[in-house]
Amino acid sequence: MAEQTSRQLSMRGAELTPGTPFLPRLGDLALDLAKGGKIGVVVALPSDISASYQLRPAGGGEDWRARSDGRTLRPVPVPVTHVTPMKRDAVYDHRAQQAAVPVTVHYEDGSVCETLLVLTALQVELYYMQFDHLIEAQESTQEHERSPRPC
Repeated sequence: MAEQTSRQLSMRGAELTPGTPFLPRLGDLALDLAKGGKIGVVVALPSDISASYQLRPAGGGEDWRARSDGRTLRPVPVPVTHVTPMKRDAVYDHRAQQAAVPVTVHYEDGSVCETLLVLTALQVELYYMQFDHLIEAQESTQEHERSPRPC
């Protein structure tokens, strides 16, 4: 398997329209539309010697070639592992009837992205009730752990 030499691009902010070429770097994962969506690691770039990208399945296997203009290639998004709230205040916009909660998105490759979790008024109420139940469950557990146990 080819080693990834550069961090795979995440899809945040990546605006690709149909037909827009994606020009991957050596080691990037790329999805090849000409091969029915097959995903591979870029193991060779177009050059004077080779007029196409060379890709190899991530788990190993038979290489294939893709157009040098990148028209059939698309980036493969890095999977999100989890999202954590940031230690900043949430903001409620009365006009839009939405709340914005600052969060950090964590990706499988170790990168992170700070963004906002936008919630409608109904979602805020729903999560208020759910968090209230979680707090009650936590307090109940703490009380149970503090109470003396019979010998």
